Amino acid sequence: MSRKTENRRSPLTAWLCTLGAEQLHRVLTARPDAGAAPEPRAMGELADRLQRPGSVALALRRVPLPCLQVGEALAALGETASRGELAALLGVVDAELGEALAVLADHALIWPGADGVLHQASALRQAWRAPLGLEPPLVKLLDGQTSDTLRGMLSALGLKPLTTRQQRVAALLDQYGSAERILAVVAKAPARTRELLERQARTKPEDPRPVIVFGSPRPDVPAAARWAVARGLLLQDRHGFMPARMPAEVALALRGADWHAPFDPVPPLPALAPVSAAEVDGETASAAGAFGSHAAAVLAECAARPLTVLKAGGVGAREVARVGKAVRCDEPTVRLVLETAHGGGLVRRDGDRVLVTEAYDSWVEQEPADQVAQLVHAWWQLPYTPTQSRDEDGKALPALVRASVCDGCVQARHGLLAALRRLPSDQGAADLADLGRLVEWHHPHAEQLPQDTEPFATVIHEARLLGVLARGALSPLGAALTSGDAAELAGHARRLLPAAVDGVRIGSDLTAVATGTPSARLTALLDSLADREARGTASVWRFSAAGLRRALDAGHDAAAVEADLTAVAGGPLPQALTYLIADTARRHGRVRVASAACVIHGPEPALLAEIAAHRKLAGLGLRQLAPTVLTSRSSVTQTLAALRAHGYAPVAEAADGTVRIERTAPQRAPAVPRPRARAGRPATPVPPDLRALASKLVHAPAEPRLPDPDRGIPYDSDTEEILAETAKQLSLTDVRQLAHAIHTGEAVTIEYVDGVGAHTVRALSELELDAPYLYAWCHLRSDNRVFTLSRIRTIAPS
Repeated sequence: MSRKTENRRSPLTAWLCTLGAEQLHRVLTARPDAGAAPEPRAMGELADRLQRPGSVALALRRVPLPCLQVGEALAALGETASRGELAALLGVVDAELGEALAVLADHALIWPGADGVLHQASALRQAWRAPLGLEPPLVKLLDGQTSDTLRGMLSALGLKPLTTRQQRVAALLDQYGSAERILAVVAKAPARTRELLERQARTKPEDPRPVIVFGSPRPDVPAAARWAVARGLLLQDRHGFMPARMPAEVALALRGADWHAPFDPVPPLPALAPVSAAEVDGETASAAGAFGSHAAAVLAECAARPLTVLKAGGVGAREVARVGKAVRCDEPTVRLVLETAHGGGLVRRDGDRVLVTEAYDSWVEQEPADQVAQLVHAWWQLPYTPTQSRDEDGKALPALVRASVCDGCVQARHGLLAALRRLPSDQGAADLADLGRLVEWHHPHAEQLPQDTEPFATVIHEARLLGVLARGALSPLGAALTSGDAAELAGHARRLLPAAVDGVRIGSDLTAVATGTPSARLTALLDSLADREARGTASVWRFSAAGLRRALDAGHDAAAVEADLTAVAGGPLPQALTYLIADTARRHGRVRVASAACVIHGPEPALLAEIAAHRKLAGLGLRQLAPTVLTSRSSVTQTLAALRAHGYAPVAEAADGTVRIERTAPQRAPAVPRPRARAGRPATPVPPDLRALASKLVHAPAEPRLPDPDRGIPYDSDTEEILAETAKQLSLTDVRQLAHAIHTGEAVTIEYVDGVGAHTVRALSELELDAPYLYAWCHLRSDNRVFTLSRIRTIAPS
């Protein structure tokens, strides 16, 4: 049976077999996608997964700058190189490479071989178009040359042409095997050729583009380059579609012995200032407490007045500004609250509005510390930067609109906390702008936003708002995030943030002041009776006839209002407030509005006559039918609103004559329906036990046993056998991965070649096999698609 098989005892497989369980566990921890289900059964299968281009690219995004620099330098040197060659290229001593090589080995990107050289993952060079601005080595570029072309190069160099192609390649490699011999050849070149070679040696090669000339595909070779092309200092492919390329050996020789690849093994140290743990705790408590207060206010506003969604999606800048004005906080804070609340499941879109969910009702009853901890954890999990408000063109971005994952944004967040974790325990950054350079060092692939005036200013500001960054240092909340312990995060929040208060101080000026964060019960009571005037370290409410009337309209009575306020005040109420409650209750309900079209009636003829004669109420179309009865041409709602606006206190009356209680039911977004899992299939993948997997692989055979029904070695499932027969270009590892995804309903990422030969990468879910086709939901096209199995090149977990 002809099919693509795994590498047999590849260098990576051989090295993996030398590792103990603890070392292998470090590799699997750094490369979790390689250990994803279905678990690899042998080192050879694990090596195959570790060398996938997508997996290698993902691993490179997680390493710090010196590791990236070492990887690029080794990719420029070729498939293998010694530590001495690598150290010479970087301009350092061998000992300075130890830490970077150890990290790269833990990621299985570079590893030492038994032959004393450094090996690299086969896909490492693909991560760079031209590592260090260098083209491939001479041996690679000579693969595309004909034997006659090689003979011409040797003749131009004054060397014996030799007989076979292999001999001619060996002779050219020997001629250009040292910088001295390369420079000796260049010294004989015409002045214009030397100038061109020296310029190209220091210029990063551009992406090659086909050049087609009538009658021949070969582009015109500049006269200054012909001399170099004839001698192999520049090489052109045999068909002439691409520009001439300079071998890496030639470029390095021309750059000179004093040129070295960049290498920064030590992170840039920012200006530091001493800071104590107590100072960090104090600023953390202040920032986190303020954010918790703003979050409660923003979400309460969303609960009372759902947010309007733009036609294009998301909450527009005007709506964000409206919320900010209503709760007295700035736009970045409103965005941060909305995005973290959305990530934590507290708000969601429902049609053309954004509503709070049922989870909000539970959240608002929690202590402030638990509320903040939930939002901080949601921030850490967000796949984008929540307070990004401008795009590349400077246009405003709506909130709650981004659904795609921005890996660079995640890297920026993780890089900031990694940088802070490396600072001395009793020191903080004196200038927060210096932290941007640290982020670049720890996570070179982190994305800077167009709106940032300083490097990573937006993510640094978010960390300060949440209390993750305090006094230029990593706060206890940030340390808990990096450890991944949600219980530890909540514990630190409870230690730093005070519990909610249940009491207020009510003054004779008709204000109620709550020092600290008011509890949900206290907030609900005072919001129903008074108007909020201030938030923050102290919340202030002011009592008025209008506020008390709202409570009476909602069904409260004066005795209950006074009793509730006495309970939270912890003593007698000021006389001014008791008089206000009594006076509002006395006036409440003296006028009643009944549905008809509508009817206004009351027991006091003088009051009804006053209303009928009120000039500003003429728009209601009032008419007096009896001393105690008026009719209105306006609706009950309009009539009630007009009377209340002009100082009256009417109540609505039901059809049976009883007072209608005006209580608005809270609006909540419906619960998000859970996707229906297929029978026998888990809805979400179970994370593998990487330590157990490492121990299992250490004692497993180096190579997997290939299924062969003719020899009585069956496949694990019928699906695997069908895929193996239909998609012969896939390795056994890919076959197992695809079969597992079909069985469990998990998502996968495939590399696919369409009918015109274009390569695309697709994320697929809801897979259905009907050989020779695969039916799936394509996330790239947001539609159901049909894929031919024979056109799938690779499989990887999503």
